[in-house]
Amino acid sequence: MEDRKIRVAITHGDTNGAGYELIFKLFADQALLDLCTPIIYGSPKVAAFHRNMLQTEANFSIITKAEDARDGRVNMLACVDEDVKVEMGTPTDISAKAALKALDCALTDYSQGLYDVLLTAPVCETAIQDKGLLFNGHTEYINKRMGNDTKGLRILMSQGIRVALLTDNIPVSEIAPTITEELFCNTVKTLHTSMKRDFRISNPRIATLTLNPHAGIDGRPGKEETEIITPAMAKLTAEGIQIFGPYAADDFFGKGMYKHFDSVLAMYHDQGSVPFRAIAGDNRTDYTAGLPIVRTAPDHTPLFDIAGKGVADEQGMRDALYAAIDIFRNRQEYDEPLENPLPKLYHEKKEDGEKVRFTIPKKRSATDENEDISTKNE
Repeated sequence: MEDRKIRVAITHGDTNGAGYELIFKLFADQALLDLCTPIIYGSPKVAAFHRNMLQTEANFSIITKAEDARDGRVNMLACVDEDVKVEMGTPTDISAKAALKALDCALTDYSQGLYDVLLTAPVCETAIQDKGLLFNGHTEYINKRMGNDTKGLRILMSQGIRVALLTDNIPVSEIAPTITEELFCNTVKTLHTSMKRDFRISNPRIATLTLNPHAGIDGRPGKEETEIITPAMAKLTAEGIQIFGPYAADDFFGKGMYKHFDSVLAMYHDQGSVPFRAIAGDNRTDYTAGLPIVRTAPDHTPLFDIAGKGVADEQGMRDALYAAIDIFRNRQEYDEPLENPLPKLYHEKKEDGEKVRFTIPKKRSATDENEDISTKNE
């Protein structure tokens, strides 16, 4: 593993929200600079405005490109050049544009390998959409920008619970038609790989929830469980994935069954996020799995109601930062042994497909060696 500090890109979020306050409070802890090198994608002018309003000491070094970032300091990358009017606590077209521009700049720099992980401060999705821009959440936007073959999977996580969302920001009327056997299988495989690679769980146990009340059995409404979910689970089980259910969400969360699994797959946004937030409280992290980039965020809004008042809690940002660093390190440790795999036992000998097997000498056991010693002694 390369012996250097992890470079963390942090987008400033909605400039009328509490994003800068969270960032300032986060790096008030100077010990974090021994752990990583932050690169804030934002506006030095807006940052200074927030600093003055909050009457706080927040030092940062202004840079114009990520290559100039230095260890041991908070690097502020000036990617929003135009003047940005700050109207604290109110989402506007200007603040939405500034939020999206910072994200776009960060994603461009990632494609050039200029940092390791991405931490995004909260944005107002409706404000960005009202501007006429296609934005349906960080997960979908990042996936489209990166053009990745594997669809990004949103995972809500806190200590002791991880909830993935099969469908996320779509209307309720579109949930059932969207759920297919292919979508279900691909999502579970992404989740399974993430548990192994990102969280280093060797044989993860995944629980899936039902779409319909009472799993649509015994004449109850709905048939997605019997026609889609259960057959898909059988295929996944045959491939060696430990998946259980489907469980009715009320019993599953109400009886604490989630404690027995490494992750939970909810069928739609509210089915997963509502019980998750009730269980996790304020310590919640939003993670996008299945993409080359490691992206995390605090699982809350831009906090417009308290923006500029100096009372925002930065613990969510801190948890998201730690999660991003942990996942990045876990991926390195997981991928390192796979970079130089052992030769295959089979190889093509002729163009017609004839194969030859190379035999490996049987490993001698301690019992075999003891028998050899006894024979020599005789």
